[in-house]
Amino acid sequence: MRTTLTIDPDVAQEIRQRMADKKLPLKRVVNDALRAGLSKTGKKERTARFVVKPWPCQFLPGIDQDKLGQFLDQLDTEEIIRKMSQ
Repeated sequence: MRTTLTIDPDVAQEIRQRMADKKLPLKRVVNDALRAGLSKTGKKERTARFVVKPWPCQFLPGIDQDKLGQFLDQLDTEEIIRKMSQ
């Protein structure tokens, strides 16, 4: 396939340098660089797996763990009432 590309000056300098170092034609250097770059983008990098370590919560009897937000609201309300009564 023939196409026209506008190559940034720094990339063009690297291409010229690689052509001179390896004594290869422009077409080969550009194709090799594109193949190398495209093969890396197609593969997903594996990241470290995040593991959640459970920690036992020792709630007092009568505290519903599913309603902790409601429990915190109640504690906040009690604290506000305590401060206002002083």
